[in-house]
Amino acid sequence: MILKNLQTLRIFIFLPLLLLFGFSAKHQKNGVNLVKSNKWFIAGPAIESEEEINKIRLEKGIVAVTAKDNPKGEIELNVMITPSETNDGVPTDLSDDSKLVEITYQSTQIIKLQAREGNDEGTGCVHGGSHPRVSIPASPKHFSTVKIPWSDFRQDELPYGKLLNIHNLCKFNFVNYNPVSGSVLKIKSVIY
Repeated sequence: MILKNLQTLRIFIFLPLLLLFGFSAKHQKNGVNLVKSNKWFIAGPAIESEEEINKIRLEKGIVAVTAKDNPKGEIELNVMITPSETNDGVPTDLSDDSKLVEITYQSTQIIKLQAREGNDEGTGCVHGGSHPRVSIPASPKHFSTVKIPWSDFRQDELPYGKLLNIHNLCKFNFVNYNPVSGSVLKIKSVIY
């Protein structure tokens, strides 16, 4: 009798843990990490070239950008949602089950994360103008992880700005609008 009760107790203890870890592993397994899977692009006064960024990304699993001395203009670090060899391409239709993007990063300055949608023709990204975006706080001393719901992405970060259409998501732009000399952005993962 005692043995049977112990076996039942084990089931009640271990089954929820098994389910919890099983679902957690499934979420991680199914998530796409854009640092590992896709080529990244850079524009603006950065020390690293596009080739250097992608070489380090492939070797060490990290994207790193440093502002030049006396930088003029903004730095844009871009990654397509659907892999592309160019800084443009077809938009991706994310499932309604997709609720957020999770980013692990380190940054000496606040970064604006733009979510660029696809153009009306469905052949590329919308360029120019304003876009749904969010602010990622500085985390200069250590890596931080943020989970950003798609519903937080609004046109120009305005409270009533147009919401991001996740069924027409083209790319992410990590933008430092006012870089200072030596400012650094490192990204370990972008998972959606």
